[in-house]
Amino acid sequence: MKYFFKVKSLEDVMALTGEFSPVESETIPVSDAFSRVLAKDLVAPQNMPGFRRATMDGYAVEASSTFGVSESSPAWLDIAGTILMGDIPDFCLEPGQAARISTGGMLPRGADSVVMVEHTELIDESSVEIYKSVAPLQNVIDASEDFEKNEKVLSRGTFIRPQEEGLAAGLGFSQVKAYKVPKVGIISTGDEIIPIKDEPVPGQIRDINSYTLSGFIREAHAIPVLYGIIKDDPGALKHAVEKALGETDMVLISGGSSVGTRDFTVDVLSALPDTRILVHGMSVSPGKPTILARAGKKPVWGLPGQVVSAMVVLKIVVIPFLNKLKGLGKRDQMIRVPAKLTRNVSSAQGRRDFIRVKLVKKENLVLAKPVLGKSGLIRTMVHADGLLEIGDHVEGLEKDTMVDIILL
Repeated sequence: MKYFFKVKSLEDVMALTGEFSPVESETIPVSDAFSRVLAKDLVAPQNMPGFRRATMDGYAVEASSTFGVSESSPAWLDIAGTILMGDIPDFCLEPGQAARISTGGMLPRGADSVVMVEHTELIDESSVEIYKSVAPLQNVIDASEDFEKNEKVLSRGTFIRPQEEGLAAGLGFSQVKAYKVPKVGIISTGDEIIPIKDEPVPGQIRDINSYTLSGFIREAHAIPVLYGIIKDDPGALKHAVEKALGETDMVLISGGSSVGTRDFTVDVLSALPDTRILVHGMSVSPGKPTILARAGKKPVWGLPGQVVSAMVVLKIVVIPFLNKLKGLGKRDQMIRVPAKLTRNVSSAQGRRDFIRVKLVKKENLVLAKPVLGKSGLIRTMVHADGLLEIGDHVEGLEKDTMVDIILL
């Protein structure tokens, strides 16, 4: 059965993320948590840091003992003791007293602030002059100032960076519950595609898409699984897709998404059990002939064979679906930077255009220089730092317009 494009808008396609659910979760050591996605809220079992600690070297004091002091009228305080790192002070500070303390040290009872050592002068071993007043909790982190006991410190769906990994460790979590890392199957199709070790003859090209798509998948903190090159044979493609569906969480088919006599992807997907075509055609450029199907609970993509089109669709459309599988709580994970356009850029109404641009810093501005070239030229992506998105109902953009660039 032959299909013709029933083009969907980008918004309609992105709304289909609701058709899919995150992968299963597992409990992992916190030392392995970097780049994973939290599958359960993390709640603080105690206050953090749990005690008042100094953020400066100096003298722990009761703030009121320093009120009104100045270089011309310093306060003279008695030194009640010295607090070393890791010590639990065994004395209580009285008004008019101070205690030597290092950064990170625990304040004694009766102290609520720290005077920086630069604002003091040691008179003798038992007394110190204070030349600058401090307010309560100045140069101090309070016992629950970072996080309070029973506070939700990290929400389910949080991407774990080094700082979140450190927070979990600081709260005593040796293990966390995280979503599994999705596996993405990649199938490259076409009689003209050959392995990269082979020498192409006229009419043949080396397999580029398997490697560019794998790189983007790894960049998205998922695992690419390559299923090689499949020639224009519906039976072979069906077998490869079934194998990939059995072993991975998402499948990418590069090539075979256009309407043509040798484009089998839609027919093959339609023949799979419990599979429904959700999208065949998007109002975007490059990337119009994109296919999305749901096979059971898994997304299967038919991507354009042209290398730039495949990469743009993967970056803009497929990665958000992968993020949903990963369990990420935020849909839009793309980083955008403001820049000034260096030339007029044309666009057609009724579709979303993504223009490759090179970013150049000039004085206090970032300039976006369009990288011109057809979607079959990989150099346009090699020379690009980002993508300029032009809306469906915009007839191009003028030179010097401030735009947001999606970083590649």
